[in-house]
Amino acid sequence: MNEWIAFFLVTAVTLVSACVLVFFFSLGLRLLTTAGRIPMVEPAEFTGAITILTPARAAKEAKRARKATAANPLTAAQKRLAVIGAYLCFSVCGAAVLYGIYLIVPALHK
Repeated sequence: MNEWIAFFLVTAVTLVSACVLVFFFSLGLRLLTTAGRIPMVEPAEFTGAITILTPARAAKEAKRARKATAANPLTAAQKRLAVIGAYLCFSVCGAAVLYGIYLIVPALHK
């Protein structure tokens, strides 16, 4: 019976930690976009590969990001706080991942 309790405990901790990780990452993205820093990756050119984002679409998205940045009602201090909060959220995600690796790898426990 103890094995089943341990199994359900591990399952519950896994689900809760995954939800917390997704929450902090999405909150970080939300704060980053609120501050006017739209995370956009330029299209990559690969020989023989499918281009994920066409140059026309990338230009349209960049224009939309500039427009959203210009229409942002936040002050400079509020934007700075949003960026700091976003980086803190990303740091929490990174720390949680590193702690998970620490728990999984037995060589780190010695």
